[in-house]
Amino acid sequence: MKQYLLGMYQPDGDPPGPEILDPVMRDLAALEKEMADAGVWVFSGGLRPPAQAAVARLREGEVLTTDGPYTEGKEHLGGFTIIRAPDMETALEWGRKMARAVRHLPVEVREFHGE
Repeated sequence: MKQYLLGMYQPDGDPPGPEILDPVMRDLAALEKEMADAGVWVFSGGLRPPAQAAVARLREGEVLTTDGPYTEGKEHLGGFTIIRAPDMETALEWGRKMARAVRHLPVEVREFHGE
């Protein structure tokens, strides 16, 4: 069975207030339970803001570490779920369910290399 990343992207800046965030978190928890019950769920996690990230990069034989995200942008990966699915279409169906749960945020579905 192949593994897929369902990556949820959110805009930079402060998270929305509880009137928006609470229903999203409730729906994500219900979706995670549905995934677990279906036997496809592997792991989920939310990420801290990109300003709290660090980047390690090899330059001229030395590894340099810098603060902040690797790329600057208006959106960032805010959280992800790893699932097992037989094919991309099945993974996309779970991605569509996640997109409904997170409302207007995009969800990227990507297959891992290998089995």
